[in-house]
Amino acid sequence: MSVAEDTVEYLRQHSLIITTAESCTAGQIVMLLSQVPGSGERIECGYVVYSPQAKQRLLRVSPYTLETFNLTSVEVARDMALGALRDSTANVAVATTGILGPDDMDGIKAGTVCFAWAFQFDGQHFVFTRQQWFPGARSEVQLHASEFALQQLAQFHRRALRGEGGWSR
Repeated sequence: MSVAEDTVEYLRQHSLIITTAESCTAGQIVMLLSQVPGSGERIECGYVVYSPQAKQRLLRVSPYTLETFNLTSVEVARDMALGALRDSTANVAVATTGILGPDDMDGIKAGTVCFAWAFQFDGQHFVFTRQQWFPGARSEVQLHASEFALQQLAQFHRRALRGEGGWSR
């Protein structure tokens, strides 16, 4: 089974509906999921937001967060995931923001991707973030980051079910 097939099956087993908020992965996460037959029942929507303005307008990423932490930060990924949840009927969101390269930017190494996985249930949000570096050309980094985002979803969902990473809103 592919990582996308495993993820769709996990979403199905746990009655999860997903939305994505993707910058550097450019919609590849939701595209991988959409290739699995029956995945439409588990996908609510996907946002592709490259510019800071789109992140602010569509996902309500705070200007303070952008200015303080940089576009490539787990803090921006967190705001993106929470913004996607706020604007959808999904109960899980995955967000990515990063630098594909070929050049480093603002002192951040090309291939650096920041992730957030957010879950909402029982009136609470549970959010987990990670920063990861992937080697390779732009398309390789996009694919590896998209697969990584899907591979980690079940682990973080189980942690959310245990009450870890939670906060009320």
